Amino acid sequence: MKRIYDKEKIAVCLGKSKYHAVFDPLDIDFYLVKYEKGELVSSPFQKESFFQIVEQGSVDIYVIRDDGTRYSLSNGTRDYLLGDMDIFYPQSGNIYAEAAECVTCIAFSIESNREKLLSNSRFLEMICISLSAKIEAMTTIDAAPASLTERVMSYMKYKCNDGTLKGIEQAAFHLHCSARQLQRILNQSEAAGFVKKLGKGTYKLMSL
Repeated sequence: MKRIYDKEKIAVCLGKSKYHAVFDPLDIDFYLVKYEKGELVSSPFQKESFFQIVEQGSVDIYVIRDDGTRYSLSNGTRDYLLGDMDIFYPQSGNIYAEAAECVTCIAFSIESNREKLLSNSRFLEMICISLSAKIEAMTTIDAAPASLTERVMSYMKYKCNDGTLKGIEQAAFHLHCSARQLQRILNQSEAAGFVKKLGKGTYKLMSL
């Protein structure tokens, strides 16, 4: 992730956005953020809450359930909004946006601008349209087919602190499998170099 504060570049990107008329009257400090393919554009791990408009490239938006199942929500391209739900609610613990290719976003801090955003009717109208489209998409999502091994890897990556699984029995309960099945998959994954055993019932996910 790389942030860009060049005012001329920011102005050019804002001018291309279909939302420029909404933001022109608002006194907001924008910046650009560039992501490489595979980087998380937004996730529950973000410490800073910020609003982003996709200016170039595309992002995959998906949900990771507690059992490691991945649900694809949508694919966002130019002018797709990220952070719209964070205007009203804390960050979701399950929704991720990942760069499907090199992505450039126009961004700004939500906390620094929340009051002026909530008092602007055009901005709120824009958010309502965006959220309505996302809610409609969520009513038709299906879980992506995944093997138990894939679900274990997703569970460790997204649901375990620092990618470290602690406790076979508890993890097996969340993954809807037996402790024996989970132990077998962890043994196979360790042999393949995907995970590293740190101690009894404790495994750390390595870079895949």
